[in-house]
Amino acid sequence: MLIGHPHSGLVNHTAFDYQRVQVSDGVELNVATTGSGSPVVLLHGFPQTHLMWRHVAAGLAADHTVIMPDLRGYGDSDKPADTGLTYAKRTMAADVVQVAQALGHDTFALAGHDRGALVAFRTGLDHPRHVTHLASLDVLPTLDMWDVMRGTSAAVGFHLFLMAQPPGLAEQMISATPDAFFGHFLDSWGTGPFPEDVRAEYLRASRGAVTSIVADYRASATIDVEHDTADREAGNQLEMPVTVLQQDWGAALGFDARQLWQAWAPDLDHRTVSCGHFMAEEAPDVIAAAIRDLLKR
Repeated sequence: MLIGHPHSGLVNHTAFDYQRVQVSDGVELNVATTGSGSPVVLLHGFPQTHLMWRHVAAGLAADHTVIMPDLRGYGDSDKPADTGLTYAKRTMAADVVQVAQALGHDTFALAGHDRGALVAFRTGLDHPRHVTHLASLDVLPTLDMWDVMRGTSAAVGFHLFLMAQPPGLAEQMISATPDAFFGHFLDSWGTGPFPEDVRAEYLRASRGAVTSIVADYRASATIDVEHDTADREAGNQLEMPVTVLQQDWGAALGFDARQLWQAWAPDLDHRTVSCGHFMAEEAPDVIAAAIRDLLKR
């Protein structure tokens, strides 16, 4: 069945149903769902929306209810003004639990890519009773990311440092040429071009979300560091089975990704995937199979 995205006219190859779900602080998220069965929540990355999961969702929908929100501040979800905690991953993690419960699921499996993986990580730490399994795609936990991003190799993460600055400059610079800024990542982080309609949709969504996207990244250099540091010092870990899928970029940056993740996730399956950063769209069958393997643990 082919359906159109409600705002862009983009055609998907999975029959998504859309609804607005109000989360605890009054913010509404745009949520797509498909399939039936035990729930799997999928969280998108930057600079994308829930649409990045369209192929993986097709591979899971036969026996799972697949729930794909646009994160707060992204896509067609609300973009509240930042108060310092608004885009903390702790706040966004609470959104995830609220969405699942609003759809009738008190427990669920959770997978996230990039920014969504950081939200998934925090959800697993803060809400272990609700998260049965957790998958992280192509990201390191926040504290480890800041530890390894140093020297000339850190140039690949220039956007992290730009958006960590106090409010004002980053927003002004990115807003002056948003398509060039967001298009840079879409065009350079993968192994091939996006379909034109998909690329246009990601640019449309990001163009209208500059302030909130910057606030999300700024939180990862401020309040998220505080929360993750407190968990590290307390020895808190992810209690559920965890699968981490990453490119082999650890060698280039001089770290052992498996070792870093093992400190947070004792029950860990760490895999290297031969594709670019946008692995859910470049290797959807591999990702769907890895999630299915995770759910068997």
